[in-house]
Amino acid sequence: MDSSDLIASPPIRVLVVDDHPAVRQGLAYMLESEGLEVCAEAGGRADALAGVEVSRPDLAIVDLSLEDEDGLTLVADLRARDLPILVYSMHKDATHVGSAFAAGALGYVTKREVQAVLVQAVREVARGRRFASPIAAAALAESVTASPVCDAVQKLSAHERKVYELLGRGADTFDIATALHISNRTVDSYYARMLVKLNVTGMHDLRRHAIDYYQKHAR
Repeated sequence: MDSSDLIASPPIRVLVVDDHPAVRQGLAYMLESEGLEVCAEAGGRADALAGVEVSRPDLAIVDLSLEDEDGLTLVADLRARDLPILVYSMHKDATHVGSAFAAGALGYVTKREVQAVLVQAVREVARGRRFASPIAAAALAESVTASPVCDAVQKLSAHERKVYELLGRGADTFDIATALHISNRTVDSYYARMLVKLNVTGMHDLRRHAIDYYQKHAR
């Protein structure tokens, strides 16, 4: 036997992002009991990005609900840094699952699933493989027969989805620019891309599209 075969592989290094300290601690305990290493924890975007630079994790586990921050935007930010992302969320509907994958996540596990599923997901995502947990996969399978409107909305980027959501809640261009800390011109550029992706012909139709969607899918 080659002596190199006796050298154990280094543990997978994980960044855990969740806005609840108790959840982060529980995940750290669970993952480390399985031979994984939690090299950094974060409660939001700023700490997560700093953790990537300092700790150099192999992947990040990210919750989509981060107080006032958009978890999907964080997923996109982390993917831009070539970090594999596993979303670990309470949301189990196809819209959240599809949006997470569209934002760049490689895996999705709901918080309703057992420890073994999460550990398997971590190992798969760390290898660069896609992974959908049983509940997430079932939600995606059911969405295959969903309306074309739902399918089209899932094509929007994380930033476009935020603009679309604010439109659906009745915000105008100024309100959206203020809420997202961007210029009116940037909002207009999002509108232009959304018109193409959603196959609608003008702002009136785009706003009606967004309002109808969120009235049907509001929780």
